[in-house]
Amino acid sequence: MRYPQGLRAFFMTWPLLREGLRVLDAGCGTGVVTLALIDALRRRGLEPGPIHAFDLTPAMLERFRDRLRTRGLESVETAQANVLELGALPSGWTRYDLVVSASMLEYVPRDRLVDALRGLRGLLGENGRLVLFITRRNWFTRPLIGRWWRSNLYSADELRDAFRLADFSRFGFVGFPPAARHLSVWGYAIEADR
Repeated sequence: MRYPQGLRAFFMTWPLLREGLRVLDAGCGTGVVTLALIDALRRRGLEPGPIHAFDLTPAMLERFRDRLRTRGLESVETAQANVLELGALPSGWTRYDLVVSASMLEYVPRDRLVDALRGLRGLLGENGRLVLFITRRNWFTRPLIGRWWRSNLYSADELRDAFRLADFSRFGFVGFPPAARHLSVWGYAIEADR
């Protein structure tokens, strides 16, 4: 689905990118979101601030670390952690300007989605923002992602309820830019302020 290219296109047009952005990639997997964000920053002539990334799966983290080494990116710190146990993160991993998460919260038990969102909200700085990419429930994703990958799929109303219950001050669905419009079939992009 040209997922990495779509995420890069999203961040290339995202108006809130700025120099020195302090970022956490929650559920980083193999680093698709982090690398898309770094590429977008650099193409706009901006350098990121500290970037931290965590994932539950050691194999995913090792693949991400290999990708970072291959690209000569030594400034990204990684850790193994569970989004439902954020107290285990390194002590300085707080007060982020931006927390990004893509294709991770679908694997959190449905009854813990609000807990996970609330935990991520707690890692944001005073004016921090969460950008979430999450699979939508529809005819396309139900057989491919819901059944095959055994992930939870959500409707827009279910996600609105979860963000309200997680106490975000403001949240909303945002569109993908034309170069990434194909991702609209797969999922939602949601921005939320602490």
